[in-house]
Amino acid sequence: MKTQTVSEYNQVIGHCKELFKKKTQDYGTAWRILRLPSITDQIFIKAQRIRSIQEKGNQKVNDPIADEFVGIINYCIIALIQISYQNDTRLEIPFSELEPFYDHWVEATRSLLEDKNHDYGEAWRDMRVASMTDIILMKLYRVKQIEDNQGKTLVSEGIEANYQDMINYCVFCLIKLNYHA
Repeated sequence: MKTQTVSEYNQVIGHCKELFKKKTQDYGTAWRILRLPSITDQIFIKAQRIRSIQEKGNQKVNDPIADEFVGIINYCIIALIQISYQNDTRLEIPFSELEPFYDHWVEATRSLLEDKNHDYGEAWRDMRVASMTDIILMKLYRVKQIEDNQGKTLVSEGIEANYQDMINYCVFCLIKLNYHA
């Protein structure tokens, strides 16, 4: 049975995937040149811009913050795909080959969301977008620390789980912002 959240999630991710596909057609897979910490920093820049605009209450560059959340989602998926392709040195990979990886990570992340929604009772619906932005930034700092430790953790979840959590928080933010592409 599909819940409202899953339906909203699928709408948001559908737009993200379409944008990813179009950007792949425009730019190819230039992002393949990026090491994982560089992708993490790209996500950080987007999250920091969102927080800065939230704190200042205005912005000078017209790009809406919703677009930054979409960008974070796609960069998190790019990071997860990069992990999947870590032993592949090709810079150019056709979208038709990437699409199953995109879909795999979306499905795994949506499944994680459904499990957490079950346990937490959709608590995110009562959260502020600014709080979720802070959580995304916290998760980025965690990922940076894990990267600085060469991926080793003692008791904590790994990088993949943090990227998945960031995706889900961005989807929640977009739902709360009534985002419609």
